[in-house]
Order: sequence, then C-alpha cells, then structure tokens
Amino acid sequence: MVSTSSSPAAASGSFPIGGDLPVHRLGFGAMRITGPGVWGEPQDPDEAVRVLRRAVELGVTFIDTADSYGPAVSEPLIKQALHPYPDDLVIATKGGFTRQGPDRWVPNGRPDYLTQQAELSLRYLGVERIDLYQLHRIDPKVPVEESLGALTQLQSEGKIRHIGLSEVSVAELRRARESAEIVSVQNRYNLADRSSEEVVDYCEAQNLAFIPWYPIATGTLAAPDGPLARMSADQGATPGQLALAWLLRRSPVILPIPGTSSVAHLEENVAAASVRLTDAEFTTLTEAV
Repeated sequence: MVSTSSSPAAASGSFPIGGDLPVHRLGFGAMRITGPGVWGEPQDPDEAVRVLRRAVELGVTFIDTADSYGPAVSEPLIKQALHPYPDDLVIATKGGFTRQGPDRWVPNGRPDYLTQQAELSLRYLGVERIDLYQLHRIDPKVPVEESLGALTQLQSEGKIRHIGLSEVSVAELRRARESAEIVSVQNRYNLADRSSEEVVDYCEAQNLAFIPWYPIATGTLAAPDGPLARMSADQGATPGQLALAWLLRRSPVILPIPGTSSVAHLEENVAAASVRLTDAEFTTLTEAV
C-alpha cells in the first residue's frame, strides 16, 4: 500500500519539538545509510543520496542522525543530498559515542568531547545551529550534569537549539531536567519491546517528544498465525506498516524514525502514515505482548 498523496508523510500528523519546531510525526532515521555494522561508507552511496532526497519529496520533515553513524558518514551524506535544506526540515543529531569498529560503541560523555563533536556536526551538516542535539548515551563515568553542561553552553552560544536524551529511564530524565531543558527522548520502543512504556507515558504527560528507535520490530507478532498476519490481509498493509501505525496511535508525542538504505523500502515505510488501525486492531496489538 503506497499513498498517492504528494506528501504522504503529512498523514502522520505533526508535533512541535520543543514547542517551536513542528515536524511530520513519521520521520527518517539515517543510521542505515552507512556501511555494515553502521561502519564506513554505504555499499551504494548513490542510493543513499536518493533515499534522503526521496524522503523529503515524500514529506518527511524530521531526519535523525548521529556523529557516530559511520562515524562521520551519515551527516556528510545528508549535507551532500539535501543542502541547502528546505525551511521546514528539522535535522537532529547525537553525540556521546566513540566507535572502534563495526557494531562497536563506547560511551564518552566528557564535556570536551561533546563540545568537539558538536562542532564537527555543525561542519558536517553545514549548519550554524543544530535544531536538536541529543546526548547519545549517559556515560556512567561522567555525571550527567557535566555532560549537559557542555550542551547548555553550546546552546547559550546559539549552536544548539534544543537538547534531547537517548536511552534513559524516567529517573534519569528527571535528574537531567534539573540541569537542562530537555525536549525529547530517544529510546528503543516497538511492538515487541515495551520496556520504555513508563518513559512514553512520562513524555506524553510532559509534552516531550518520544523518538522510538528500531520502530518496525514485530517479534513473534508477525508469525503466520499471529495478529499482524491477519491484520495485514484485512488492511492491505505490511506488518512493518502496521507496527508504525500502532506507534503513531500509541501516543501523540511519538515520532517514529524508521531507517533504510532502499528507496522502495522508504516508500513502504512512509506509506504507513496513512494506515489507520481500528479500535479493535489497536487493542489487539497493544495486548498482544
């Protein structure tokens, strides 16, 4: 099922990140436009550029990336494909991970490192201010107040507009909010993994954007005898589209960011914005885990 609208992502509705950055809720995650293991250049750089450009053509106004994707591969590709950026495009990036090889990630929340990486992101993206800069992980070796101190300093200098967090509990989020104005949380959350349920509810209550990564995972729900298989036939939608539709209905603050290195898969994902679950279908999926 592919929407015939000229801006199908708009069907997902909108949410104002930080109160002043309205985006279409179904965005794009730019991790998969790098090489295997999120390491090095993509196997097909031209397709990566086509994916980014097609996302904007389909009405995506929120792209999420990170300096560690590659590292230093995803951000430059975004600039290559889309700069100068459309006025309504919000690009979020993250800092706080070092990379030692494919699928290897080590947190580094030292203030000097975060400042350095934010400056590099400004350069790689070709912007004077980053709309949303997220602490990729809280470094257990560095008090979060120190890490956020670097980001609030950059914010005061006009180099960061808003600050977000990634992979945090409600307690960690509350502590962080004592040191900085936090506008978003990016945690793993999907049909098969509801471990961040409490964080979703907290974000909704506080009107903070909740950005679920790995949003299309369906686990055993997509088994031949599972609820997704039956709904796919009824809706004429793929299990992945139904998973995204469930997230969009789960909370008005949720901004899913499915990623891909394929234009065809991108178009399939964005078409999920127009999938509407019935009350019964939503309840069935919610209670299925």
